[in-house]
Amino acid sequence: MPDAVTQDTVPCAATVDDGAVPADRGGPGFEQLSAVADAVLYEGYLLYPYRRSSPKNRVRWQFGVLLPRNWVERDGPVAAGVSGSADSWYQRTECLLRVRRPDAALRVRVRYLRMRHKQVQAADADGGHRPVGSLRADDGTAHLTFDEAVPRESGLTVALDDLLRRDLTVPVGAAAGTETRPLPSGAGRVVRRCEEIRASTSLTAERLAPGLVRLRVRTENTGRAPDPGAVRAEALRHALIATHCLIGGAGVEFVSLIDPPPDLAEHVSACRNEFTFPVLGGPEPAGGDGAGGTAPVLLSSPIILPDRPRVAPESPGDLHDAAEIDEILTLRTLLLTDEEKAEARATDPRAAAILDRVDTMPPEMFARLHGAIRSLAPARQEPSGPVRPAWWQEGGDDGLSPATDTVLVDGVRVGGGSRVRLRPHGRGADAQDMFLAGRTARVAAVRHDVDGGVHLAVTVDDDPASELHTWYGRFHYFRPDELEPLPDQRTPTPRPDHTATPTPSDMDSEGKQPR
Repeated sequence: MPDAVTQDTVPCAATVDDGAVPADRGGPGFEQLSAVADAVLYEGYLLYPYRRSSPKNRVRWQFGVLLPRNWVERDGPVAAGVSGSADSWYQRTECLLRVRRPDAALRVRVRYLRMRHKQVQAADADGGHRPVGSLRADDGTAHLTFDEAVPRESGLTVALDDLLRRDLTVPVGAAAGTETRPLPSGAGRVVRRCEEIRASTSLTAERLAPGLVRLRVRTENTGRAPDPGAVRAEALRHALIATHCLIGGAGVEFVSLIDPPPDLAEHVSACRNEFTFPVLGGPEPAGGDGAGGTAPVLLSSPIILPDRPRVAPESPGDLHDAAEIDEILTLRTLLLTDEEKAEARATDPRAAAILDRVDTMPPEMFARLHGAIRSLAPARQEPSGPVRPAWWQEGGDDGLSPATDTVLVDGVRVGGGSRVRLRPHGRGADAQDMFLAGRTARVAAVRHDVDGGVHLAVTVDDDPASELHTWYGRFHYFRPDELEPLPDQRTPTPRPDHTATPTPSDMDSEGKQPR
């Protein structure tokens, strides 16, 4: 281990029932990602209606799950993916960082949940105990057998120069532990048990150019499942759950892998990320839109996120479902019956905390959940001459021809049949669009939305189902500023009434107009 390495580990929180390990323990900058990191940690932990009996809460923990390798590969090797929605035994992060000073250092924090089985036991007449599914104590409190989870966090700091000379591997596992708590009046007891988890994290640094380094962080479950043929619920007892890492440091800046600077695009494309998705952290740069560039911290998440993710300030607390609409879930939680709420409270302390928050939420906080406007686009200059009727009025579509209309893109007229390269913006783009970045496509139509915006419908050139999508009318849609006309672009010539008549040069070898 390099000399300039320090390691600190939060022990297995076998006696802690709630509260995530604070993400700001990693040093300056990590506190900016604290809320997002905790949301990732508990994503899918417990879903509405927050009851043990709900089918949704019987199949849990779908993101960033690192299981013992002999269990994961019992039917063969796993195929690597970009995010962690598939079970694996390892997680690999590669990123680029700019070095800003010679004494640069890195801080890495590996965070995950470990399963803790809560077993309720009833007291027998002979003084012994027997496991039961539920038990109501003399004080009226219900206790349910359930699988909880507690946070685990390991951190290290290493001088970058030391890491460039030799790799570093540290253990990030956790010892087994048991906690027993008696229930009032000798009715029974609650036994909580964590199984041993064996895991390690390895760091590798490679200098690519002066002031530019590629960093690799690889976390592995190094343990073995006692029974490779066991059901998933049993294997999860030896798993790292919702695994992710925070990476920061002193004298370093991390490069966006979603929208990198042009001069680093080739190096970024060579980065391999498996079962994780690294994004920049920290606040938006002053005077910018947050896309591209660099940041002092990076979050490598098992869930696909944008650069500089943040929790909406209107959200009063975590509902353990990042795809949630807070207002709807809050209202539906309020409508649970007293019996359903009682079961939810007995299921898990985090479910009880959600119910307490919802039941006591003031009206002004409810109003904030209804919606917010993050930004307003500048008002468009109204064109001179006749004004087109609004879309809901008669004649609102007059003069529009999606198949033959054109728009100017970088000074080139683009319309039906035009070939383009897709350049979706890093921020504000749909995650699925980001996978198409750099691909070539053919424009099928120019569409206008009800707000006056223009979108181009395209089919991707190497999509084997492109003809089928065209027949069904199912397209990908991009704004004009997200497209790059190809150099051999044939410019459509619109007619005065915004339509164009195909010319022989627009026909394919069979005399058909391209779709």
